[in-house]
Order: sequence, then structure tokens, then C-alpha cells
Amino acid sequence: MVGRWNSLLLALCLSLIVIRAIESCQNGFIMGETGCIDDDECEGDEGQPEICGENTLCFNTRGSFYCQCADGFKSSLTVNFSAVSSATCTDINECVEDKNICGPHTNCINASPSYSCVCQKGFLSISGKNESHGSNITCRDIDECQMENVCGQNALCVNTPGSYHCACNAGFGLKSGKLNFTGNEEQCEDICMIDKTICGNGTCRHGASGHYCACHSGFTNYGTNSSRCTVLKCDVFKDRNGLTEIFQVARSLMAQLNKSCLELTESKGTAEFNREDLLKRLMYMIDELLSSKALNNNRKVSTFLDITENTLKLMGPFIETPGRKTSSSYTELELLVHKGNDLPKGPVTLSSNHAKLDIQLETAAGDPSFYPGFTTVSLLSYKNLEDFANGYFGQMKSLKNESFEMNSKVVTVSVSNRYTSKLEESVNLTFNHLKQSNEIHICVFWDSSDTDGAWSTQGCTLVASTSDYTVCSCTHLSSFAVLMAVYEIENKFELQLISWVGMPLSLICLFICILTFSMIRSIQSPRTTIHLHLCISLFIAIFIFLVGISQTKSKVGCALVAGLLHFFFLAAFCWMCLEGVQLFRMVVLVFNTSFKTLHMMAAGYGVPAVIVAISISINPSGYGTERYCWLGLESIWSFFGPVCFILIINIFFFLITVWKLAQKFSSLNPDLNKLQKIKAFTITAVAQLCVLGTMWIFGCFQFEGGSIVMSYLFTIFGSLQGVLLFVMHCLFSKQVRDEYANILSRCCAPRKKFYSEFGSSHSSKAHGTKSSQDTGESHM
Repeated sequence: MVGRWNSLLLALCLSLIVIRAIESCQNGFIMGETGCIDDDECEGDEGQPEICGENTLCFNTRGSFYCQCADGFKSSLTVNFSAVSSATCTDINECVEDKNICGPHTNCINASPSYSCVCQKGFLSISGKNESHGSNITCRDIDECQMENVCGQNALCVNTPGSYHCACNAGFGLKSGKLNFTGNEEQCEDICMIDKTICGNGTCRHGASGHYCACHSGFTNYGTNSSRCTVLKCDVFKDRNGLTEIFQVARSLMAQLNKSCLELTESKGTAEFNREDLLKRLMYMIDELLSSKALNNNRKVSTFLDITENTLKLMGPFIETPGRKTSSSYTELELLVHKGNDLPKGPVTLSSNHAKLDIQLETAAGDPSFYPGFTTVSLLSYKNLEDFANGYFGQMKSLKNESFEMNSKVVTVSVSNRYTSKLEESVNLTFNHLKQSNEIHICVFWDSSDTDGAWSTQGCTLVASTSDYTVCSCTHLSSFAVLMAVYEIENKFELQLISWVGMPLSLICLFICILTFSMIRSIQSPRTTIHLHLCISLFIAIFIFLVGISQTKSKVGCALVAGLLHFFFLAAFCWMCLEGVQLFRMVVLVFNTSFKTLHMMAAGYGVPAVIVAISISINPSGYGTERYCWLGLESIWSFFGPVCFILIINIFFFLITVWKLAQKFSSLNPDLNKLQKIKAFTITAVAQLCVLGTMWIFGCFQFEGGSIVMSYLFTIFGSLQGVLLFVMHCLFSKQVRDEYANILSRCCAPRKKFYSEFGSSHSSKAHGTKSSQDTGESHM
């Protein structure tokens, strides 16, 4: 009995030991015979789903495991993931990930979990297999032209990478009008049978090199055998109303042109002529006419331009491609030639030294349905035709005091298109100006139908214009030029009379001022030094203006005159500026100190010298124009710029001075009545305007039409500025008047009395002068 209980207790203890041992193994381990061993989770029970999911691989580790996507798949999360995560494995599209994975001339086909490479159409694998799974493939082009009769008869096979095309032989074409075809979809046929109108007014024939056109009588293709035959009008070269009888030099050319034209007509367009000889004849005729005075009326100008344009039309197609560019004593010619059955397209530019033409080749070729197989464009510029064509302005309307003047060379534009009276797309012409001008410019053409010929604006518009050039846009072709609208100043004679009377008076008054400020010691001061050099600069400027402004025969001399005028007028304005500064200091600031003479000289003469030197170094050709020895438009701001700056400063000083003067006149001499005060104030203010040069502001209005009042004001005050300076600084100054009286009395009185009066007068005047200088006040 005791033994049984012992056995039962032993079994119970062993059971407890085993249970305790099983509970002691960690996760991922199981109890084995020797204890806890690793549990391989990746070895699932047969028939159970994989622990990691679809398209995955399971990797066991000691005590655990991890999952990865199989080849050809990618994880939505990390590369390694656990079974309990939300990661999924999706197929990798290798064809998108690497577009060049299969190599050239192949197509990539995605599969799950890999991909396939297949040769494109027209290519074959060098291995003989056109498909490869999961690897690259090398494909070579299939030469379809090696196949028998792939294009049919009268065609040429052209192999291309992966394909081919067929092109008809010369003289053959497709009914569809296509240039190329593939397979047997179409057949090449004789082009003369496909399009029976291909030659126009001629018979289409088949030759070894293709088709050619035999023109009917009265038609020509200008020697381009495959081109359409067009009508040839020889009437344009016949003598019109006997005008060529006047042009002796033109008679032989007209006869030759008419003969050549008739030969082309009678020979059904197959005749040839010496094109070089005809071109030389044309250039010689133009030189002879322009070097003489034969074109002395508008009727002759019209005939001349018509002959030239028709000659260019006739000879143009016979010039070898791409054309010619030549010149003579009186002409510049550029002629562009394009030949071929294909209609040319795109912009082209022709140019000379004086003009430029921008035109589309489609415009020059004309209607595609009547394309003759060639396209010509010519630009002919004349050296001096503007001298003969100037003045014929026909029905062009002008405003009051407005006249027209030619400001460009005349050019003739000719194209092979015979219908140029109304172009679908306009052409642009750029003209260089003969005279640099900011006046209004007008685009015109020579209208032969206007009476006997005149300039007209119809169909031409201005695109852009500067002082150097004008761009015109025209919807027809002819001969063109640019006019300049000139506004004549009314009462020009009266204004000239005022100038030629006022300036000599100013010279006399300025000469008296120079003697006064330099020789009378009692009035000399820093301010009279400014007066003196202002008068000297203005005197020299006016004298040079009167003597040399119109001396344009010598370019060097004219440039020298312009440079001196530039310098001395600027110097005068600089001294006027010093006048304004000194006046401001005297009236407003009441300073006793004065400018040093060296500083005044540097400002009065040094600043103008620097400005003129810079202007000459930048543009030496801007000194001297065709009409006057003055600055050109491109250099005028080297004068107007500093002048405008000085005028602004002096206007400011003038306003301050007027304000101070108004205060002085209101408090000074209370016994004077109001009318006398206003009169004295007005005279002083106007005089001060002239001293500071602010009257030159009227010159800014000289560029506007209808400013006759401003013209008179500017002319009067400008020409009489020397007189006004004399009145302001000498006659208005009591001290100077006393000195003048003293000098006159000494000249007229007895000698003994002269000495006694001179001594007392000199001492008193000297004392008064010193007192005046110390106070710094003006004698006004």
C-alpha cells in the first residue's frame, strides 16, 4: 500500500517537472528531446497557405522569421516585412521602369513576374527568334527593297530603318499627287497622262530625263523645259507715244528687248539670248539717263521706270540660280532666282546700300495653279533718281505751310508674279534717310496712272520711323521712296530781318559792355567779372554765327565752326548759370564772400570744353550738316542737355529773385504810387529773364507747327540778348551811368577843369563802389 502511494507521488512529480519544462521555452522555440529548439515557421503544414502571403519568400531566423517579395515583385512597404504587417507584393513593370531594357528596334512586353522583348515591325532578330523572355534581343533591319517587284514598274525603292518607300521615276507620278507610296497601293504613270494641263499653253512630252513642255506660239517657259508655258507680251517693249525717241540711249535697248521677245514667241519659247549682254545694256542705259538731264519731267520718269521694270521681268528667269548682285555708277541691283517645279516658300531679304526688301517667296511666285516653274525677285536702287522725281506729288494733300521733300533713294521692286496690283501679303521696305531728320516721313510709290506720273501713298503705310531710317509696308509692287514733310515757318523774311538787324546791334552793345567791365576799374568786382566773360563768350558766339553758319562748302571748316559755336554758346550759358548763382547769393543769402576767379574760369570755360571734347570723341561726324555749320541731330543733345539743365537752375533762381524783388518793391519808397511800382517791377523782372538766358525756353517750341508767336519771341530775345545785357548791366546801373557821364564830361570839358573834377569824382565814386561792394546788394 505504501509502495503504491510512493509510485503515485513519483509520477505526479515527474508530470509537474515536464509541464514546467515545456512552459519555460521562449516564443519561436519548441521543446525537443534535448530541450528548447528553434521552430521553423517557414515550414508550414502541407495544404496550408504560406505564412507570408502570395508572391513572397519566407526566410527563417533563430527564434523568428521575415518575409520578402519574390523576383519580379516589389513590396508596398519595406523590403523585409513580417507576416502580420499590411505589406503586399505587386508585379514590377520592367518595361516602364527601364524603357531601354530590350535594346534598339524592339518592343517590351510586360509579364508576371517577368517581361519579354520582341523585334519591331521591319526588323528581325539575328538569332532567328523574334521573342526573348526576360533578356535582351538584337534586331537588324529587313531590307524590303531586296524583295522582288516591291514597288512595281517606273518606280524606285528606297529602304529606310524598319520600313521603305517608293518614289516614281522622272517623268512619272501618282494620280493622288503624293510624292511617295508603299506596297502596291498605287502605280506610277506617265505624268503627261495624269495631268494634261501641266504645261499650260504647251504640249507635254515624255523624255529620257522626264517630261518637258513644248510651248505653243506666243507662249514661253523661259527655257525651263519642265515649266508651264505662259503668255509672252511683247507690247510692253514697243515704243509708247514716241517717248523713246527722246531717250536716244534707250532706243537700242528697247529694240533689242522687242527682238528677243519676238524670237521667244516665234520659236515657241525655246530661243536663247545673251542675258549678260542684255543686263549690261540695261545698266548702261540707266547710267546714261541718270548722268544726263534727260529725265526732266514726270512723263519721262514714268516711261523710264516702266522700261526698267519690264526688262527685269523679261531677263530675270534667264539668270542662273541663285541670281546676281551687281552695281554700276548709278545703280545697285540684287536679283534672286529660284527654279524648280516646287513652289518656293519662306522669307527672303534683298538689300543695297540705301534700302532693304523683305518679302515672302510665295508672294513673289504668285498663284500656285499658274506657277511657271521659276521665281524671281529683284531690288534695283538708283543713285540720283530722287533729283528728277522730286516735286511730283500729284493729289497728295498737304497741310498749311507743309511741303514735301524726298528723303530716300528711289528703288524698283520686280517679281515674276504678274499679278502684283494687290498682294495677299504685304512686303516691307526699309529706307535709309538722305538727311537725318525727326520730321514726319511718308511712304510713297510712283503711280504712272496719275496724269503723267506722280508719287502716291495708296497701298503703302508707315511701320516705323527714326531719324536714320523708315520702314514701309506696301500691298503692291512698283517703284518706291520716302518723303519728308517740311513745315515752312511763316514770315520767314521778317524773322531773318530781325535776326540780321538784332545780332549786329547785340555785337555793338556787347563790345561796349566788354570795354566797360574791363577798363573802368571803379566798378570791377567778382560780379562784373562774370558779366565780362558772359559778354565775351556771347560776342564770339554771335560773331562766328554771323560769319560762318552757312559756310558749308568745306567740311573741315564747317565742322570747326560748329565746334566753336558749340563751345562758346555753352560757355555763355555756363556764365549765365554763374550769374544766377551769384544773384541768389546776393539777394537771398546776402553773402559778402565771392567766388574765386580760378573757380569761375573752371566752371565758365572748363565745363564747356569737357562737354565738347566728349561729344567730338563720341561722334566727330556730328559737327556740320548739309545746310548749316551746326550740330547734327545725333549730337544735338550734347548742347540741349546742358542748356536745359542750366535753364532749370536759372528759372529757380529767377522765381526766388522775383519773390524777393516783390518784397523789396512793396517796402521800398512808400511814396511811389502802385502803378509806378508795378512798372519798375515788370521792367526789372523781364530784364532779369534775359540776363539768366531763360528767354531761350521759347526755342523749345520751334519744332511744333504753327508756333509763329514763339518763333518771333525766340528770334527777338535771342538776337537782342546782347542789347538787353547792355541795358541791364550798364544803363540800369547808376554807378555805370555816372562813370559814362564822367568820361563824357572829361572829354568835353576844358583840360584844367577836367583834372579837378576827375580827382573829386574818382574819389567819390571809388568810395561809393566800395560801399556797394561791401553790402553785396544789386544796384537795381
